Amino acid sequence: MGPLTGVRVVEFAGIGPGPFACMMLADMGAEVVRIDRALPEGVTAPDPTGDLISRGRKSVALNLKDSEDVATALALVQKADILIEGFRPGVMERLGLGPDVCLKWNPHLVYGRMTGWGQDGPLSHAAGHDINYISLSGALWSMGEEGRKPMPPLNLLGDFGAGAMYLAFGVVAALFRARETGKGDVVDAAICDGAASLFGFIQGMHNRGNWAYERASNRLDGGAPFYGVFECADGLWVSIAPLEPQFYALFLKLLELNAEEFQDRLKPESWPRQQALFEEIFASKPRAHWCDLFEGTDICFAPVLTPDEALNHPHNVARGIYDHSHGFPQPAPAPRFREAVTELPAPAPRVGEHTQDVLREWGII
Repeated sequence: MGPLTGVRVVEFAGIGPGPFACMMLADMGAEVVRIDRALPEGVTAPDPTGDLISRGRKSVALNLKDSEDVATALALVQKADILIEGFRPGVMERLGLGPDVCLKWNPHLVYGRMTGWGQDGPLSHAAGHDINYISLSGALWSMGEEGRKPMPPLNLLGDFGAGAMYLAFGVVAALFRARETGKGDVVDAAICDGAASLFGFIQGMHNRGNWAYERASNRLDGGAPFYGVFECADGLWVSIAPLEPQFYALFLKLLELNAEEFQDRLKPESWPRQQALFEEIFASKPRAHWCDLFEGTDICFAPVLTPDEALNHPHNVARGIYDHSHGFPQPAPAPRFREAVTELPAPAPRVGEHTQDVLREWGII
């Protein structure tokens, strides 16, 4: 049984971080019922096979412009522990499903709101995407090569790291308090807030004089030759990160380099020389050679795998990081627990697949 077994979640269907947060809750054992938009007669929803972040749901199809269906949604909310929505500020209120209404029906409810800009502020009603939200924190500016444009980190940093994970943490924290006090809460999870929070580590380094606000000029942003990615003779790549002195010493030893020649390794003026040397060394052998030499040692090494290669890496296979039981690969629930059991949830549902079953099981009809 997962650690959130017995927790009921009503999710109002959306895109990106809201669904990802609900996947996290479902992975931990919560019962997640997604309210999907009812499809017009004759319209068929796309096949959800392979939609990983929609796994672990039951789907109820409702028309939220219909008063009877809004009443049905409120009846589900009344029996839920957590509500998740990801619309622009004011949309749920106009539907008659805002936090004041829902908390009146269910005073214990945790009402989770997922947006990019937050529920207030001058940008709160503007459209945006991951790249915009992380731009405002300085995080996007800090990523990329010197002299080139900032490089978007897919949508992993904003949507999922700064958004979904902060939302999931927020609603579970609020649920803990609600069960202690009997009083629910509204969680305003904004990606711009989460991005600023994540970037706080870098700001703290800068505050102490240990980080320059110049791209590719620091130890963790590709500036340092001992924390980066190198191309091998076969065109494949490896990553190294021997930051600590003992790891760097082992790195030099395995490369049969004279440690006396690298006493200035922490001085940025020495980095171009080291970078050129390491590039030449790694380019002299194929990736498999460097894996044989470094993998499993303390030099902090890993091959840079393609997504397909990642499925078959021995470490990932040994830990069961990827599950193939539904006919396609997907990551297993994370994190893991010694006592609680987190099993792979059911595949993503079709729109409205469980409408009658859920309404019956939850005592609505």
